[in-house]
Amino acid sequence: MPKHELRSDRIKKGLERMPNRALLYATGITRDQMDKPFIGVCTSFTDLVPGHVGMRSLERKIEWGVNAGGGVPFVFGVPGICDGIAMGHDGMHYSLPSRELIADMIESICQAHQLDGVVLLTNCDKITPGMLMAVGRLDIPAIVVTAGPMLSGQLHGRRLSLVRDTFEAVGLRKSGQIDDEEVRELEVQCCPGEGSCQGMYTANTMACLTEAMGMSLPGTATALAGSAAKQRIAESAGEQVCELVRQGRTARRFITRRSLENAIRVDMALGGSTNTALHIPAIAHAAEVDVMLDDFDRLSRDTPQLCSLRPGGELMMEDLDAAGGIPSVLKNLAHLLNKECESVAGTTLDRIIDAAPVGEPSVIHTADAPIAEEGGIAVLKGTLAPDGAVVKRGAVVPEMMQFTGTARVFETEDGSMEYLMGGKVRPKDVLVIRNEGPRGGPGMRESLALTAAVAGSGLGDKIAIVTDGRFSGGTRNLSIGHVSPEAAAGGPIALIRDGDEVVIDIPARSIDLKVDAAELERRRAAWTPPEPKIRKGWLARYARLVTSAATGAVLEE
Repeated sequence: MPKHELRSDRIKKGLERMPNRALLYATGITRDQMDKPFIGVCTSFTDLVPGHVGMRSLERKIEWGVNAGGGVPFVFGVPGICDGIAMGHDGMHYSLPSRELIADMIESICQAHQLDGVVLLTNCDKITPGMLMAVGRLDIPAIVVTAGPMLSGQLHGRRLSLVRDTFEAVGLRKSGQIDDEEVRELEVQCCPGEGSCQGMYTANTMACLTEAMGMSLPGTATALAGSAAKQRIAESAGEQVCELVRQGRTARRFITRRSLENAIRVDMALGGSTNTALHIPAIAHAAEVDVMLDDFDRLSRDTPQLCSLRPGGELMMEDLDAAGGIPSVLKNLAHLLNKECESVAGTTLDRIIDAAPVGEPSVIHTADAPIAEEGGIAVLKGTLAPDGAVVKRGAVVPEMMQFTGTARVFETEDGSMEYLMGGKVRPKDVLVIRNEGPRGGPGMRESLALTAAVAGSGLGDKIAIVTDGRFSGGTRNLSIGHVSPEAAAGGPIALIRDGDEVVIDIPARSIDLKVDAAELERRRAAWTPPEPKIRKGWLARYARLVTSAATGAVLEE
């Protein structure tokens, strides 16, 4: 029993709570359980998403752990969207906004039922940050369990992954490099079963960062979906959250500026998804911690890139797990980390590092022999993006680090895709896609079909893509997103025209529109804000409340 009053006492103690207790007894709990901590098991299980289809067994293991730890488990659910399935149609407008819904739903259930603690069972892109945002707001004991990465697919002795072998295969088929039969084989074989997509895409990046910030038990991020290791982790999390309740150790004890800096450094070392530049500031905002986009660039400059998984490299999550996982990455970054930060495991980062193996150096390089001297993400600023833009520097070939090209402007991603598929793209083009930002999209649709098709068509090292929208964690090549301010807010990207010169310099962290200032003022005077694309429902409300990508696309208070 905890030494302090339980939150749940507010719904179950005293004469006035007799009706509340009657309803709780109706759920089947016993009189003895009424005195124990009430623990939420928040699950994003759904049959619609491969990363989540295996969660039923993990829910059961978490319940076992909660019972073993002396708590009473209560399962409740939140929605899960698969970005890969939502991509390429109107459904993608809902992906990023679902992060806010998830946070609000968890807040609602935990407050309405005064839960003492919660285990958060998650896996895919917006669900993990949405859950962390919720417990950052609530500041209650919490542990995150990510359901784990998918194994690689296999075809004729070749390892497959979703992005490389389907999205990019579209471009290969269009250019005649593969035939219809190979297309059919790839789409059946590339995703062999449950789990998050196999590379260092957004879902797996966020899993790794959650462990790095101390909100998951060591080993959680890379333990494979469906494995016995993952089952054991789930049960341990259920038991450990009860210990956090007893000790009164709440989420903000672990989500701090220093722990989030550790997470960002791990992101840089992994060459992770650019979507973390939205999610980490949003988590920080919820926990009332000051971490912003500029921190990504500051930390990237002296954090070496130690790993190169797909999409930038050839390795996959199963390789990172076998090589030692996040504890080994932390060990090789130890000289840069805030080692006094605490973990939900009941220990400090320095002890996790001491217990970790050095790791397989072909997968997790040492700081003395890194893949690159700087981290995998860079923040660019300039006349085209005064508030910043984000690029996965670790997935850009050296010859494209500095690039000057000619703008080809599109009002939506769909128009740029038609232009590419029509064979109109030429070397030195800069495909500028605007009105895809948080407000203008609305919802900042993720672009992977376009970037993957560009890579598959052989144009990846010949052109640039620049957008106020965002990219999939599976994106590679010179793809620059999160341009802020966005077009819908009157940012410079709203003023660019076909034929304008764009100059990109990643080492100098700059992105500039080479147009005379007086001409830009003339264009601004003639500019009018675009009409909202969606006028009713949840997305219309979201568009009115959402802030800039540079601030994590959080909603106005």
